Amino acid sequence: MTLSPVLAPASFDETERHCPRLGAVVRRVAVSLVIACVIPASLFYTCFRVYGVWTAIIVALCWSYGAIAWRALTGRRTSGLLLLTALLITARTIISLAAGSTFLYFIQPIISDAIVGTAFLASLATARPMVARLAGDFYPMDDELHLRPRIRRLFRNLTVLWAALCLIKAGLTLWLLQSTSLETFVLVKSISALSINMLAACATIGLAVLVARKEGLLHPLPVVATA
Repeated sequence: MTLSPVLAPASFDETERHCPRLGAVVRRVAVSLVIACVIPASLFYTCFRVYGVWTAIIVALCWSYGAIAWRALTGRRTSGLLLLTALLITARTIISLAAGSTFLYFIQPIISDAIVGTAFLASLATARPMVARLAGDFYPMDDELHLRPRIRRLFRNLTVLWAALCLIKAGLTLWLLQSTSLETFVLVKSISALSINMLAACATIGLAVLVARKEGLLHPLPVVATA
């Protein structure tokens, strides 16, 4: 399996570093989600159907570290989302292999989602909630931006949103695991998890754009001249 440079989106260029275009921000979010979530899930399900669950587990793990290695070799920043995904997959794989149990592999996302959701909620008690710490992956942030009231409020609201998302996913995954066959579980979980993540990403972008427009943080929309 080879990795293409498209897997590592370029940094904002100098003309857009302080006021990037909306398309550039959306592209970074979309590519990060594809690399960290969509591709591993697709690889896992395909390998699961063709080669079995253990091969699927190893392939998903190799993809995450391959993407990290590619970004390091090409001098690109590795997103916090990709690092978090790789860390969680690594822990799940090690525990499952050590116990020789695929059930443990599938029960761990329930635990990890619950932990991540709780961590997001706990971060609200700190100066920078979790979303504020990840925002630099998608928009050039500095201390002045972090201190703006609207930006601080946005990060807190988005942190609550993603905390709720993780906790809902944990409950949904537990119900699926207990009530469906393994094959149905893998298929439904892959589709539902990706759908929930995409919807949440769209909501995140929408809320962020509203605030960014008010704060003058996005490149102005082009004005169409009329005759």
